[in-house]
Amino acid sequence: MLDLLWLVPAIPFASALALAVLRFPRKIVAWIAVCSIAASTVVSLLVTASFLSAPPTANAYTQVLWTWLNVGGFRPEIALYLDPLSLIMMVVVAFVSFLIHLYSTEFMIDDDGYSRFFAYMNLFVASMLTLLLADNLLLLYLGWEGVGLCSYLLIGFWYRDPVNGLAGRKAFIVTRVGDTAMVIGLFLLFHDLGTLNIQQLMLRAPQQWHIGSGAAIAAAFLLLGGAVGKSAQLPLQTWLPDAMAGPTPVSALIHAATMVTAGVYLIARTHVLYSLAPSAQFAVAVVGAATLLIAGFSALTQWDLKRVLAYSTISQIGYMFLALGVGAWPAAIFHFMSHAFFKALLFLAGGVVIKALDDEHNIFRMGGLRKRLPVAFWTFLIAGCSLAGLPLITAGAFSKDWIIWGALSAAHGSPGLWIVALVGVLLTSLYTFRMIFLVFFGEAHTQVTRKPGNAMLIPCIVLAFLSIAGGYLKTPFARFLETTLPWDGGTGVVPASEIGSEVIAFLVLLLGLYLAYLFFLRKKAYATTLVSSAVGSGVHRFWFSDWGMDWLYDRVLVRPLVWFARVDKGDFIDGFYTGVGRVNEIAWRGLSRTETGRLRWYAAGIAAGSIIFIAVVLFL
Repeated sequence: MLDLLWLVPAIPFASALALAVLRFPRKIVAWIAVCSIAASTVVSLLVTASFLSAPPTANAYTQVLWTWLNVGGFRPEIALYLDPLSLIMMVVVAFVSFLIHLYSTEFMIDDDGYSRFFAYMNLFVASMLTLLLADNLLLLYLGWEGVGLCSYLLIGFWYRDPVNGLAGRKAFIVTRVGDTAMVIGLFLLFHDLGTLNIQQLMLRAPQQWHIGSGAAIAAAFLLLGGAVGKSAQLPLQTWLPDAMAGPTPVSALIHAATMVTAGVYLIARTHVLYSLAPSAQFAVAVVGAATLLIAGFSALTQWDLKRVLAYSTISQIGYMFLALGVGAWPAAIFHFMSHAFFKALLFLAGGVVIKALDDEHNIFRMGGLRKRLPVAFWTFLIAGCSLAGLPLITAGAFSKDWIIWGALSAAHGSPGLWIVALVGVLLTSLYTFRMIFLVFFGEAHTQVTRKPGNAMLIPCIVLAFLSIAGGYLKTPFARFLETTLPWDGGTGVVPASEIGSEVIAFLVLLLGLYLAYLFFLRKKAYATTLVSSAVGSGVHRFWFSDWGMDWLYDRVLVRPLVWFARVDKGDFIDGFYTGVGRVNEIAWRGLSRTETGRLRWYAAGIAAGSIIFIAVVLFL
């Protein structure tokens, strides 16, 4: 069965091509799009069953399809690599993508670009699977840019609205900043280590670079730049909230299964490099800690349901970066899995609400939907509790508590990072239950105009189950990953036990729940008074604007660049090419005067030219 691995990305690629070049009725489009991802999921499960029942040598399997290039000893291959890390992410991405595609068949049914939408979605999934299964960093980068292209196409899917087109361009350009750093990192790795094969790199790096080596630090920081861009981490996080301009299923796919988790995978896959570069690994932890706080505060001020969830994603990816930075590698990947379940569910259940209220996004215009949309309420509640980390019964609690404990006890953990992680719990609980109370409780402000069908409800129910049951896989998950991503359960003397850390996290969650209940359900006047004050209003505007990051970029980068372009447009280089153009214009004007329409002059000119040409040949 392992020989079928190539079909996992190939099937969605083929269906994307078919949907892009051929025209089908809507029902056929839906069948092709959904069945292709379903087939990819089934193949991935068959491959997983074969991998588990008869593990390959060294617990890894490589499938070489063909040699991509062969230039001067550089021979990257189109080859797939399967180990516990790529296997887990492959299965999660394929299965969650299938549920999102099924949901989309109903959500997008009235859209004119139905076939185009599913062609982009299939290509998105195929690119992400290529990224995850790539045997070398060059093929990984192909998938990396593929998801970047698809994000641009899907975020700006409704391109007739200029705002949507701008959001798509913003995502594309901002992530290109990180991608540029990543490309330079690939050149550095190949120059120093002579290969881009990931496993060979991980073997050669410790042999040629010592811990703290300048080359190792540079390579790790450059790869971190790429990860920060794709995963929307500080300071390149500004594109993700604006990406909510795309259809809701696109948001679910970007946040839960593709795109933003690519950076987490890249760092986990190249963790050996970060072990050789302690300063870069510490930077990963700092970036994650800072991002989870900044995004958490921003989420508290948003009124658009999808933008709240967008900042939530930025914050949760921050938790994953924090885990990677302290050396709790499996905890980061486990949180990726649980996050894929509950974040996809939050967007899909939120999409049910938005669709039912005739495209209403403002949470302050919702309310009272608990009984009118019961499936959306219960599934959203389950996902919200998992996001907040309600212990014992939600997957998010298992993974987040693991990260919080790792922030204290792991090799590079510290009490400071542990406290930051706990503050993140408070913020997450506060903005999550703020959403739940405003959307589903209190008075109704907008009438329900549409009820969801089974294609939208079934994925929500399945994801709700996984948002609960997925957490109980923690122990087998850790054992399965230990050959790829080691975890020693914590090192050194710490001021609290793992159980104590989990109890404290639960108490912090309850505090956030109580504050959300007080400010947004029981005594809404408290929140109004707080925001209306001079200080509260200023802080609210600052957090709402993503801490002024767009304002800062506009003045530090965009405006100076535009000014320089205007000043530089008349430089001597332009003058040279303008001169060449003027010479051609003068020559044209001179030659055009010979076009008199007099045939005798034309004949005389041809004769004279022929005589001159013959004379040159004979005498010169």
